[in-house]
Order: sequence, then C-alpha cells, then structure tokens
Amino acid sequence: MKFKDGYWRMRPGMRGAYAVAAHDVAAEAATLRVLAPTRPITHRGNTIDGPVLRVDVSSPMPDVIRVRTVHFAGSVPDSPVFAVRDDAPEVKIAVDGEAASLTSGALSVRLRRDTPWEMTFSADGRELTRSDGKSLGIVHDADGRHFMVENLHLSAGELVYGLGERFGPLVRNGQSVDIWNEDGGTNSELAYKNVPFYLTNRGYGVFVNHSGRVSFEVGSETVSRVQFSVEAHDLEYLIIHGPTPADILRRYTALTGRPALPPAWSFGLWLSTSFTTDYDEATVTSFVDGMAERDLPLSVFHFDCFWMRQYRWCDFEWDPEVFPDPEGMLRRLRERGLKVCLWINPYIGQASRLFDEGMAAGHLLRRPDGTVWQDDHWQAGRALVDFTSPAAREWYAGKLRGLLDMGVDAFKTDFGERIPTDVVYADGSDPERMHNYYSLLYNQTVHDVLAERGPAVLFARSATVGGQRLPVHWGGDCESTYEAMAESLRGGLSLGLAGFGFWSHDIGGFEGRPDPAVFKRWVAFGLLSSHSRLHGSGSYRVPWLFDEESVDVLRTFTRLKARLMPYLYGAAVEATTDGLPVMRAMHLEFPADRACDHLDAQYMLGPDLLVAPVLSTEGDVSYYVPEGVWTRLLDGETVTGPGWRSERHGFDSLPLLVRPGAVLPLGARDDRPDYDYADGVTLQVYGLADGSARTVAVPAADGGEGAVFEVSRTGDRVRARRLRGAPAHWNLLLAGVREARHPRLETTPGGVRVAAAPGTDDIEIILEGAA
Repeated sequence: MKFKDGYWRMRPGMRGAYAVAAHDVAAEAATLRVLAPTRPITHRGNTIDGPVLRVDVSSPMPDVIRVRTVHFAGSVPDSPVFAVRDDAPEVKIAVDGEAASLTSGALSVRLRRDTPWEMTFSADGRELTRSDGKSLGIVHDADGRHFMVENLHLSAGELVYGLGERFGPLVRNGQSVDIWNEDGGTNSELAYKNVPFYLTNRGYGVFVNHSGRVSFEVGSETVSRVQFSVEAHDLEYLIIHGPTPADILRRYTALTGRPALPPAWSFGLWLSTSFTTDYDEATVTSFVDGMAERDLPLSVFHFDCFWMRQYRWCDFEWDPEVFPDPEGMLRRLRERGLKVCLWINPYIGQASRLFDEGMAAGHLLRRPDGTVWQDDHWQAGRALVDFTSPAAREWYAGKLRGLLDMGVDAFKTDFGERIPTDVVYADGSDPERMHNYYSLLYNQTVHDVLAERGPAVLFARSATVGGQRLPVHWGGDCESTYEAMAESLRGGLSLGLAGFGFWSHDIGGFEGRPDPAVFKRWVAFGLLSSHSRLHGSGSYRVPWLFDEESVDVLRTFTRLKARLMPYLYGAAVEATTDGLPVMRAMHLEFPADRACDHLDAQYMLGPDLLVAPVLSTEGDVSYYVPEGVWTRLLDGETVTGPGWRSERHGFDSLPLLVRPGAVLPLGARDDRPDYDYADGVTLQVYGLADGSARTVAVPAADGGEGAVFEVSRTGDRVRARRLRGAPAHWNLLLAGVREARHPRLETTPGGVRVAAAPGTDDIEIILEGAA
C-alpha cells in the first residue's frame, strides 16, 4: 500500500508518525526493549502526548534477529499466529549512551540512541540493510484506519525475490505485492499462495510474521526501500542472515517448517478425468487401458469434482448414477497397481447432506449475527467449514477416513482462497488474519488424516507460511498456451524461493484445449518437474487425442523421469532436511553469477540438472549456461559456459544439461517411480576434476538410506567405492569417455561403463590420454 505522494509529501488523508530515536532502552533477559518516540525528546514536556512505539529486539535462533513493534498492545489479536521455532540462542547485548546492539551468530543489529532513528543490520562487518528516517512507524488514513509500517533500505544493485507464488517477473523490484490469497488464475498479480517472506542478493531474507494482509512496496513507492505494512497495531519481522540464498532458505524453513517427504509413487505420472468432462467407470477404464496398451507408465488416477453429484460439493459421496460400485472400481484400479486421488474442497453446498449436519453441530463458519455464512459462489448456498474448531476438523476428517477405507490414497485439496472476513470463528480468531491462515488449517487437517496411514501427499492449491510442510502444491488454473507455461514456471520458481520443496502444474494447461505442439512441449516440462499431472478443464488430457507423436513424447519423458528417480528422490529428501526446493531458480544455485539473477525461463532440477523448457512450436529456445563444460543428458554432447545458447529441438528433446563434476545416479527401471533405487543403479560421472570427490547417497523408496558411494578422481584414475548399503548390482559410467582401461570395461553410446561383480565394493577405471 502506498502512503506517500512522491518523496516528501504524504498522500491526501494520510498522516504518519515515525520513530525518531531509541530513547529508552532496557536489556531484559535476551531481549532489547526500546521505547521509540515519534518526535524528538529535548525535555520532559516532550514525553507528554503523541504516540510511542515499543520495539522489542530478540533472536529465535542463531543468525536470525526478530523485531517486534507494538503501538496499542490492547488491540493486538491473540490468534491466529504462525508457528515459529524459538531456540532461545545465546546472544550478546551491549548498551551505552550512543547505541544499543544485539548479536546472534554472525548477525548484529545496532540501534542509535539519539536522533535520527537508525537501526542497522550487519553481518561479518558488512551492512545488510537498515531502517532509518521515516521508516518504522504508524500511518492513519482518511477513514481512520491504523497501519504499522517499516521501510528497509535497498542497496544499489540489490535484487528482491520471493513473496510466495507470483506469476510475473521473478525479480520483485518495482512491484507492489499484497499478501492476500485469491483465486485469480495464473496470469494476474493475484496468487493462490502468498508468503510474506523475501530474500535478496545481498545475503539476507526478511520474514514478516503476520498472518493477514501484508502490503509490500518493493522499490516501488521509494525505489531504494522495501516497504511493508499491515492494518494492525503490531508488526513483527525477522532478518535472516545467509550469506547464500540456500543458507537463507535453510534458516527460514528451520523457523517455519520443512516439507514432509511425499511417497515415492507420487512422483510418477498422474492422469485426471479433467474437470467438466463426462466420465464414468467405463471412461476411466478406457483411459487406463489406453495408457497400458501404449506402454505408458501410469502411477495415479485422479477423479475431479464430478465424482460427486452436482450441487452437492462436498458431501464425499460418489454419484450413484455414474459410479454405482465405487468400492469395486477402486479395487480394480488398485489391482492394476494404481493409486487413486479424489478432488475435495472445504466448502459445503446447501444441497449436500452435510450442510444440515454441519449447521446443527456448529461446524460451519458463522456471521456476527450467529447465522451461517453463505453465498452462491461455486456451489449454491455455499458454506465453509470452520477449521478453528477441533470438533469441526474431526468431523471433516471423519468423512475423509471413510473414503480412505474404500481405497482412496490421496486428496486434491482445491480452493481455500476466497475466505470471507465478515465472520466469527469458533476460537475467536481475527477474521482478517484468518483469511490466508485458513488454507493452512484446511490442508493440515487433510494431510493429518492421510498421514495416519503412512506417507501422505496432497495436491493443494492454496497456501501460506507453514504450508510448505504439507506437499504437494500445484500452480492453479492456467491457460493452454506457451505464455501460460512460462507464467506457471515463474510461479513455481518463486514459490520455491519461499520454502516450498515440491510443485506441479497442469500439463497442457487447464483452460481450453491445447494445440498438440503446446501439449508436447508441456509434457517435457511437466515430467521434469517434481510432480507430474495431466489435467484440464473441458477436455481430456490422454495423449492419443492430440496425435500419435504425443504418445511417443509422453512415453519418452515418463520413462526418463522413472530412471532419474534415484537422483530426484535424493533431491526430495534434501528438501525435507534442508528446505531447498527440488526445482530451483538459477540464482539459488549460482548466486555469484550475475547473469543468473533474472533468469526465470529455466531452472535447476535438483543441484545438478539444468532444464530449459521449450516455449515455441518450432522448437527454438535460448538459455544461459553457467561456467564449465556441461553435458546434454539426452545425447551426450557437451556445452561450454558461461554464455547463452540458441538451439532448435524436436518434441522429444529440450535443453537438459548435467552440471560439470556431477555424479548422477540413474535407476535400473523406467516403468514406475517406486522401486529399489540402489539395485542396479548406475553412477554416471560427468567431468570430475582431478583431486575432487563426490559422495552420492542413493535413497531407499521410503526416503531412508539405500546405498552411499564415494566417487573420486586422482590423476588418470576414477574410483567409486561403496561406503554403505548392499545393492546386488551397481555400475560406474564415465560420461563422454571413449578410451579407458578396466578388465570388465564396456563401451556404450554414453561413455565407458563397468558393472560391479557381485559383492564388489570398489571400481577403479584408468583413463587413457588424460591430461
């Protein structure tokens, strides 16, 4: 929200009062408590009248500093609040006549005691950012609304990323962003997943710990500042030191939570009925049969909205006219090795039998006058489940357990964004702060039910802070165009920079029927995402309805993803332990390469694979290659960076490059995503430098340790040693190498390979002609 008219003046009706000094400072335990008046105090008379801000400075964990500012403490709601870890670390506090400071790890904050106000954050002797004159304060508008505001300094060349799922340019500078969940598609400034956290290329992140609307002006009101404001009497934010983007994400997700590990089967191909299409068991069976007949591996079948009767969403009852034997159908799908996902939402249409039941039990959200809140959006007479009520959550969860008993494996938790504020919650939560937070309670309720029976996976659309703990999330309703493909990717990369480890999108687009070329290009992108789903609105997404080449392209990339699972599931495990997303913006992996700062049409899939989706029918694509000799995974050709490449690719290809020095574990199976990844694994080595070594952990299909290898090079010798685990078979392949020596050496199109004899713990290949 913009308060100023240019640099000097406020906008009409706006009145601001800003901290001018840290006048009264006290060290209380591990907290600095500051009284910051909004006018200079030259004598005692100046302490009468006028607002004074209470500023508490503390640290919840090393290298993180929390600033909490309160005006009227009696006007601050008790709930909801984000769950933030607090380890109460040891801090250093110093107070003298000139300044007060607090240090946590390598991060320090210094507050000037005298005018003008200055609060400076620094690490390792370098200023990161600061709050100075007319930065921290309160603003009233012409209607008497009360805002808390802070402005943090942006240095020359400083770039801002994050703020959740955003579909515009990846760099936020110059943008106005409201953290407010909306159902707005993927081609506007609205977003389904809003997160009040950003990070910059100067080595720090900022998390505004406020669950309601937070308005950011990112170099947009004042070009040298990031302003954030809330309509409230309290404002809390945390400065998170890196110094690298990956370090910042590790600390942010340590504060707010890291993703649970989705089951391995969820990484396979999902096929949907689509939304408004006609379907029954015969239709479903024809799709499943068609996939099998064409040798297309399928892991999950998804039933969208109309598995229930019209007007009755959600009553969690199968439409008896269309699905007269749901238990039998689910059993038949299960016998074919498929998992099943059902669409649900948190709304109860008036025609649903659950409406009267929920109203009578007090499980539905109410207006201030005590009546049930209803409207006719989406479902006639729609009401909302009040997830702040433990009884309502258990009631809703009980309905889902009945479906799980039938044989359902996962739920697509759609909607949860258009949450009203003219309501009263069962636990007294503030409605404005519940608008975004509602998505967290909704998805947590469903995830908890699934987790009762083993590893859980959602297909969720709405989210906020903490939602990353409940994967997977998909990008929402996009059009079936190359432009929508690009905006979806931008949204996913931005979401990853907010701590979300797993992300998907509707292959081919949601709205409209994609041109066959768009579908085929999207298939390659979709199967090189963490999760992969064929889904649409009014048309089916089985590939043979587009053309026969679509079948071939889908087969190629589905099988490629299955072989990549030892690598991809290792990246998935890393997301749960370190908070780094499976799909990574280039800046996250290459922060020192300024050419990567603005890249949003390519990404790293895990740490070692570069992917550049093709966004044209002709196959023309331009992408950037960081320093080093990279190898194209699909044909073994090398590409040397740094520099830009322009290429043309067929539908069965795209730029997919392996990072120099990588050791890529490839699985022995290509027909399913969940198998014994260590058994038969091939360790593919790409340009390992002399004197270097890589430890490669191959996970088990349950996320545990399958096998651990060390691959090293000394001079002309490349050696792989099995450190832990006991795979019956494993292989070492030196990509691109044609001349080498080993008694069991085999030359393949991809390079020389040695298969370990049973019980072998060590393979050493001697390079011939090595420099």
